[in-house]
Amino acid sequence: MDLAVNVLDPKSLITTFGLIGVLVIVFAETGLLVGFFLPGDTLLVSAGIYTVAGGGLANPLPLPVLMIAAPLCAIAGAQVGHFLGARYGRKMFDRPNSRIFRQDHVDKAEHYFNKFGPAKAVVLARFVPVVRTFLNPLAGMLEMSAIRFFVWNVVGGVIWTETIILIGRFLGDRVKGIDKFVLPVVAVAVLVSVIPVVREVIRGRRSETYKSPKTQQPTGRHRR
Repeated sequence: MDLAVNVLDPKSLITTFGLIGVLVIVFAETGLLVGFFLPGDTLLVSAGIYTVAGGGLANPLPLPVLMIAAPLCAIAGAQVGHFLGARYGRKMFDRPNSRIFRQDHVDKAEHYFNKFGPAKAVVLARFVPVVRTFLNPLAGMLEMSAIRFFVWNVVGGVIWTETIILIGRFLGDRVKGIDKFVLPVVAVAVLVSVIPVVREVIRGRRSETYKSPKTQQPTGRHRR
């Protein structure tokens, strides 16, 4: 039995570990800092494709189980991340750059948190690789309450997982032989999934432009 697996290749992960592998990776990618490099979006799209009979696996993944378990793992992982951030604070992030950890990942997550506000950032970050890993502990470190975080974590976790999985399912149903072109199809699906984030960024920039004070020209005193 060949146990070689490419952890960056969704097809390799799914064919090797099946449904359990998908769920473990979703949890790790959203909850553990070391999981930021794991495929999240691409894995979920591929999992959706492989729920279709003839989609490329001898035994298709069970769609109902995937639709229930994937959001639960995403929510649980993010809650763990929030707890770790609240428990250990800034020292989680105050470390030198390495092959795994880079400070700019934290800076990018903090930028989203400050730009969109805690609630919207928790939801939108789900659609941004790397940011969704670091934003959860960052929210805990910045003292976003556990209850408030949980509410928006549930909203973001459900929307993210269900949307991505259903995109994969739809493609698997409609495109014959899609298993031969998984990677390019997944790339397109992921681009579609980040449209909400792009829209919010554009909307935020427009709002900042409208709110910026107009330059006032100095005026002389009026003489009577």
